[in-house]
Amino acid sequence: MSSFYEKHLLPKCLNFLCSAKPIARQREKIVPLAGGTVLELGVGSGLNFPFYDPTKIDKIIGLDPSEELSTMARRVAKEQNLQVEFLNGYAEEICLPDSSVDTVLVTYTLCTVSDALKVCQEALRVLNKGGQMLFCEHGLAPDESVCRWQNRINPIWGKLAGGCNLNRDISFVISESGFEIKSLETMYLPKTPRFAGYNYWGSAVPKNTD
Repeated sequence: MSSFYEKHLLPKCLNFLCSAKPIARQREKIVPLAGGTVLELGVGSGLNFPFYDPTKIDKIIGLDPSEELSTMARRVAKEQNLQVEFLNGYAEEICLPDSSVDTVLVTYTLCTVSDALKVCQEALRVLNKGGQMLFCEHGLAPDESVCRWQNRINPIWGKLAGGCNLNRDISFVISESGFEIKSLETMYLPKTPRFAGYNYWGSAVPKNTD
């Protein structure tokens, strides 16, 4: 994939696709639950910013490897009057101390990262005791016929959509990383192709290892 596509066209395409109304409604369900010091993984173009509840927030840290998307996000933060500290980097290696945030928010990001398990383990590392991870993702569907299409389309889809995977089992990845899922809801999004529209959302906390 050309660097021109990745730097100039892909960020705009992702912003357009990820701002669709069905996805925005999903963001509205989960983002307002964030509180304290919040680390948003894959902050992208700032599509979550309008849904934060400022009365619950002490600080927002937005992590993303794309400078182009972060530039877009800075404009949205200014429009929403949100103070956001932006970090350029990958979620597999978060440049924050252990136990330094109260909430990790991850929306439509675990599908794209190179190592989703490592990302969740890093999220676990930076969470305070008593903290939580809030997630809203698309991934592996429960219906065999849809799964077959996800597996067929995935190699091409990933090249066009910045590495996005259609067939990751989100709840399995979160559980395997050391989290206990406290709430989980799933559904096919309306007006969305079923191969790309199976959504998982909810909250997870560190497993009790005592």
